[in-house]
Amino acid sequence: MAATTCKHGDLLYCLFQKQQDILMWKKWRRTKQLEFCIEMIRTSHLVHKGMVNICHGLYPEPAVLNDMTFGNKIALLSGDYLLANSCMELAALRNQDLVELMSSAVRDLAEGEFVGRRDQQNNPLPSPQGVSDATEDWTLRNVLSAGSLLGKSCQGTLKLAGHGTELQEQGYKFGKHLALAWQACLDLEPFIAGSQYASGSMFNLTSAPVLFHLEHDPSLFTEIDKGVESVQNVDYDKVHSIVSKGPGISQTKQLQKEHSQKAMEVLQVFRESDARTALSNIIVAMGDL
Repeated sequence: MAATTCKHGDLLYCLFQKQQDILMWKKWRRTKQLEFCIEMIRTSHLVHKGMVNICHGLYPEPAVLNDMTFGNKIALLSGDYLLANSCMELAALRNQDLVELMSSAVRDLAEGEFVGRRDQQNNPLPSPQGVSDATEDWTLRNVLSAGSLLGKSCQGTLKLAGHGTELQEQGYKFGKHLALAWQACLDLEPFIAGSQYASGSMFNLTSAPVLFHLEHDPSLFTEIDKGVESVQNVDYDKVHSIVSKGPGISQTKQLQKEHSQKAMEVLQVFRESDARTALSNIIVAMGDL
């Protein structure tokens, strides 16, 4: 699965593997097995997130209700199947420390779904308590939902390759900062000139530009609080217009730059190679988006 669906996380993980020059067949096979586990964990989480909270009266038509209930069952079973298979593959590696490490990454993904306020469909909403430190709130949300998995994937690769604890920690830091830099780029996308954002379409209300703007101007909560029952009730065109004129855009660009620089600094710890150059080029390219 991971070999055929080379998303940004898979590509970065593959390059990180290559950077460590894991050429011995046994080590290569084991790291590829770990790669499949990581992709199954990520996919199972996305499938589980696709489940719909069927509130009373949400689907009055019996046929629609039956379809949504069936869809939830399929999503639950499919996600559980992928997660169970990833656990079996991890156990087959016969490395207790690695199993514990990746289990903590699964825990972080689950914990990330309970941070802050949520609407009835578990879509995230900014919390008034979190706007006092937007950077801390954003970092917590995204380390749990993205940074932890990529960071611990890189750390696990080094563990399987037999590297020491210090280098493993550097691998975790690299993956974490790279994931956060990428997330900052994604958060900026609806607000930058030339993006494919369509006026009025939905975007993440806990993205960095929105959180930074709320820290600067909490009055925007008046509009965002309309999404307590459903984020679809928010006037996204209005929020987009307000945030675009505020300081959140520049602060998010600075946030992305900081994490890119930290990832680049950690990358210099590893020996020079074509893979390290490719990873450096990816980090540089993110700054040009």
